[in-house]
Amino acid sequence: MSQEQEYGADQIQILEGLEAVRKRPGMYIGSTSIKGLHHLVYEIVDNSVDEALAGYCNEINVFINKDNSITVTDNGRGIPVGINHKAGLPAVEVVFTILHAGGKFGGGGYKVSGGLHGVGASVVNALSEWLEVRIHQDGKEYLQRYERGKVMFPLKEVGPTTLRGTHVTFLPDKEIFEETVFEYATLKQRLREMAFLTKNLKIVLTDRRGEEDKTRVFHYEGGIKEYVEYLNKTKKPLYDNIIYCEGQKGNVYVEVAMQHNDAYNENVYSFVNNITTPEGGTHLTGYRNAITKTFNDYARNNKLLKDSEPNLTGDDIREGLTAIVSIKIPEPQFEGQTKQKLGNSEARGAVESIVSEQLTYYLEQNPSVAREICDKAVLAQRAREAARKARDLTRRKTALENMALPGKLADCSDKDPRNCEIYIVEGNSAGGSAKMARSRATQAILPLRGKILNVEKTRLDHILGNEEIKTMITAFGTGIHDDFDISKLRYHKIIIMTDADVDGAHISTLLLTFLYRFMPELIKEGHVYLAQPPLYRVERNKKMYYAYSDDELNNILNEIGRDQNNKIQRYKGLGEMDAEQLWETTMDPEKRILLRVNMDEDNSSELEVTFSTLMGDKVEPRREFIEENAKYVRYLDV
Repeated sequence: MSQEQEYGADQIQILEGLEAVRKRPGMYIGSTSIKGLHHLVYEIVDNSVDEALAGYCNEINVFINKDNSITVTDNGRGIPVGINHKAGLPAVEVVFTILHAGGKFGGGGYKVSGGLHGVGASVVNALSEWLEVRIHQDGKEYLQRYERGKVMFPLKEVGPTTLRGTHVTFLPDKEIFEETVFEYATLKQRLREMAFLTKNLKIVLTDRRGEEDKTRVFHYEGGIKEYVEYLNKTKKPLYDNIIYCEGQKGNVYVEVAMQHNDAYNENVYSFVNNITTPEGGTHLTGYRNAITKTFNDYARNNKLLKDSEPNLTGDDIREGLTAIVSIKIPEPQFEGQTKQKLGNSEARGAVESIVSEQLTYYLEQNPSVAREICDKAVLAQRAREAARKARDLTRRKTALENMALPGKLADCSDKDPRNCEIYIVEGNSAGGSAKMARSRATQAILPLRGKILNVEKTRLDHILGNEEIKTMITAFGTGIHDDFDISKLRYHKIIIMTDADVDGAHISTLLLTFLYRFMPELIKEGHVYLAQPPLYRVERNKKMYYAYSDDELNNILNEIGRDQNNKIQRYKGLGEMDAEQLWETTMDPEKRILLRVNMDEDNSSELEVTFSTLMGDKVEPRREFIEENAKYVRYLDV
């Protein structure tokens, strides 16, 4: 029996200064992964954006320096350098060294704020090897440096300046973060979003790590109207103008921009003080109530709905809708563990009132647009009823009771979903090999015939009439959309296993698009994977080696020697492997390589653009996307 631990008053630890942040960084920035690393940048930029929201700053520069440090500059007022009498320290030192200190409390410094309410700057300081802040104020430049949160010297004046604002440079601490190399694309996405949400603010991102600087400028005078335009760039808008509502009720400032397109998916994104709210909240509820009531009133008053027809639902009206709902509020209250859902009751009333009034006026002034939207919604209503009937066929009362093609699925014998996985395999040949190779207890095989339907271009009733898609929905067991219930998932790993070529990549993308549109929770909860079959088999003296990339093949050949005794096979498809090879390389849990598909809700709008670009009708945006991202492809069979 272990010795009893003493637990008394002296065992209660007091962490001084920023020690608490370094001890438990995840409590302050979510994680010490690559996501937490980028969060450091957002916290400093948020402080500059708050200056822009207050009307004192119109340009922010973000630099990724050669040593992978970050510099953020703005042309705002500059953090105050005078003595904070409560702390007896310069205000800038208080901001960077004391938690919960800043101009965002008490309503004095900022009316609205998007940062972590005074936590941000000090947390970034605590988690950096070093941080330097330069303040340009009243013709003077001030400097202070910190190392791992500790002050290295008192704030000092270092000379005259013609600049104004705050300049912060920091280097993330390798002792804290798993990864300390910033991703240009990740920062680009978030900074673009910030610029869209703050009209007239210019944000410039410069990467100094290459031979030449790489710079992107984000500056949108139209604000969220241009955001909607950007999100709809790969789609065909139903009408030319973007509908825009703006106003203030009480202490809530409301901005809404929206435009329908000819697609079938709803893409509505909500923000509070420029911070995304993936789970919505009262502001989103107010918006949805407003458009549902306003469009139904218009359709009834203008005889676009017959007296015998039921009201349009919100889903009908929002089919093919892209919208941004952005509010500014002094004291946002968030619900839930993840703090991603707004709870302020006044936000609902403010959004509902402003959108109802201004949208009613817009529809009366633009009857042709109003008719276009209502006609699309009526068609959606009819398709929804057809889809309901189709969906009923995919629901299962018992295990696979309604399976359209029960012979296609080779199920596993273990009935505990935590132990079970299902391989989605293209073609009967690969499916046959996989069925022979699998562990029958825990691995199910579902072969699909060719390329499944592109759900990006198809209405729900036709999608649910597709045999391959019905088979997948039934096999997974969760249902889709409103019927989705993750507790009914029959396999905790859904593994997409396709050939390592262009056709295989296309099939994988079609499958991921289906899952993203109809069962996104499977991706969010980490249940979706991509199998990684080998590209090459090398045989030498009856010994086998497998290579998953050209580089790996070269390494193997360098190791075993390059001569005529080597037999090298380039796999063109899974069907070329026999069952033993497929098990050994791709299906054996002890040896295989699986890539888990992740979904970052903070960048959900960028994810939307990616899917609609790759799977939509417009060729030019897809060509531009491939050209821009080709350098990230690891292998391509052409």
